[in-house]
Amino acid sequence: MPIQYFKGIGRFALLVAIFAAGVWAQSSGVLDDFLYYLPDVEYLAKQHLWLTAISGGLAILIAIPLGIVLSRPAMDRYAETLMQGLNVGTTIPTLAVLALSMSFLGIGTLPAVFGLFVATLLPITRNTYAGLKDVSPALIEAAAGIGMSPLQRLIKVELPNALYVIFAGIRTALTLNVGTVPLAFLIGAGGLGELIFTGIDLYDPVMMLAGAIPTALLAIVVDALVALAAFLIVPREVNPSRA
Repeated sequence: MPIQYFKGIGRFALLVAIFAAGVWAQSSGVLDDFLYYLPDVEYLAKQHLWLTAISGGLAILIAIPLGIVLSRPAMDRYAETLMQGLNVGTTIPTLAVLALSMSFLGIGTLPAVFGLFVATLLPITRNTYAGLKDVSPALIEAAAGIGMSPLQRLIKVELPNALYVIFAGIRTALTLNVGTVPLAFLIGAGGLGELIFTGIDLYDPVMMLAGAIPTALLAIVVDALVALAAFLIVPREVNPSRA
């Protein structure tokens, strides 16, 4: 009873705070200033989503097969070394990756997509590898015992049991991708970073927020969509969210 009471007070306080923020935004003119940038937000958000879709889609297409290959018994001798190499890659700041991409590919969309692809590739590969390695050996032995070939074991036993972990990697990678795309503006690829960095240069907080708030909302939407896909696709038996 006391917990529900405090939850009710918390919700009421949140509503009051939202209402007060709305009144302040309207009376101070901030809301009108924000709406002034709405056409720019719409145009740049399309560029933002395009960069995310291309780089994220390519990363998924390559990272999952790469993780599968690294998890095979024949790669046991090299897999850990290669995975450590990928782990080292994650420690390089994305801005540095974009700068290196610009050095080799010039400026514009192509180096931005390549840099974002590299940054997105690593978490998905690592989760695919970890998810497949975590599948119970007893399940694999049982599948082998009933005569399944290695390919059948991979498709019918290992991948379904690793899907939840793989989706967790995709979810993390794509959310980070959306949040990283603003940096692509620095090498001439557009996106909502144009409003954020121009707002910083001009010391215009409203312009900066016009880029930052939609970026955060896009990240939340992408995360929710991937979570929904995982909920629907991952089998109930290995999906904790459907337990």
